[in-house]
Amino acid sequence: MKVTIHRGTHQIGGSIVEVSTANTRIILDVGMPLDDLMDPNRKKRPPQPDPVVANVFREPVDAVLLSHAHADHSGLLAQIPKSVPLYLSRGTSKMLMAGSIYAGQVDVRGLNEKPVVARKSVQIGDITVTPYAVDHSAFDSMAFLLEADGRRLLYSGDLRMHGRKPGMAKVMVEAVTRQPLDTLVMEGTNLSSDRTPGKNEVDLEKEILERIKEAPGLVLASFSPMHVDRLVTFFKATRDSGRKLVLDVYGAFVMHLAAGQAKIPKPQTCPHVRIYFNRLRRPNAKVESLFSDNRVTMEEILAAPRDYVMLFRPSMLPHDFGGTLPPHVRCLYSYWHGYLDRPDWQTTATKLKDVGGNLIECHTSGHIHVTDWIELIQSLRPRTLFPIHTQVPEEFRKHFENVQVLEDGHGVEIG
Repeated sequence: MKVTIHRGTHQIGGSIVEVSTANTRIILDVGMPLDDLMDPNRKKRPPQPDPVVANVFREPVDAVLLSHAHADHSGLLAQIPKSVPLYLSRGTSKMLMAGSIYAGQVDVRGLNEKPVVARKSVQIGDITVTPYAVDHSAFDSMAFLLEADGRRLLYSGDLRMHGRKPGMAKVMVEAVTRQPLDTLVMEGTNLSSDRTPGKNEVDLEKEILERIKEAPGLVLASFSPMHVDRLVTFFKATRDSGRKLVLDVYGAFVMHLAAGQAKIPKPQTCPHVRIYFNRLRRPNAKVESLFSDNRVTMEEILAAPRDYVMLFRPSMLPHDFGGTLPPHVRCLYSYWHGYLDRPDWQTTATKLKDVGGNLIECHTSGHIHVTDWIELIQSLRPRTLFPIHTQVPEEFRKHFENVQVLEDGHGVEIG
């Protein structure tokens, strides 16, 4: 069995990994690089063929395994041949659909989707693949164990142990370590020097609840609806504060799709949720009809601002708020700190200050903390450790001796 990291050995995002034997080729994730994702003009230009994807799929591929729906792992799926089977979880498929309708993300309609279930193995050529559910900021994420030629490789995808489901990692470790693990391809996002350990999701919920309770006016909640754990966090904190959570149709649709798998109610019938029809969102009559009976208007929100916590993004400032926010508004920001340097967030910060409002960061990483990372790798006991999804792969060597830092496109036999 051979492993090739086509992209991701020295960068976060854009992951493309190949595991192959003499008879079978499997690709894990087909991600868009973060530089492309961060480009504000990306959506204005026609999609460009990615040279790495083109090279990988120049020869036949037996399957693509998708770990989760974040674009830095899924954003180039539209460029794979439609005949190639795409193995992914039910929740990942749902999030891709919602993102394609409302967030301009990759549209996988027409691809050959094959749903997978955690801990149920599938045979792809002469490689046995077993998915394991992992906790990440993308809903229904998976790690994958691949076994062939008497060798065993685990691909972590993205994961963490401080979310709402820390037991997932324990289940994976127990199952994987029943036999020796030859290779671990492991993410190292938070090894960067500017990444520090943060709180867990339950503690974050308590903090957000207090921030809502003490707010003198409308509370704006800025987070990705696709981060279902964070959606649950804001929902529970808002409910417990006595306010109602206002979601746009995108957020409501994600909540609707996740309700069958996550511990969260359907938004169209929940008394603690109202749905606002954002003026910039592309209309979708079928989706919007789900929520028409629980709709709230901007006039209702502004008439009783202390009754609501409203999902917010900077594009709403000119188009929904008319360029001026209500007095004493509070924005709870729940993304990576670096996004605050963007021009749209700089403008939002100025507008908040103009009305006596404030912005408070309430966030915790979707990626594993370093202390948990060390504990997880020690528990898995791989013979060889390959870094991925990190800008500093050499940092792995400060913690472990069995590290092999690869270069993009360089294949290695698993011995």
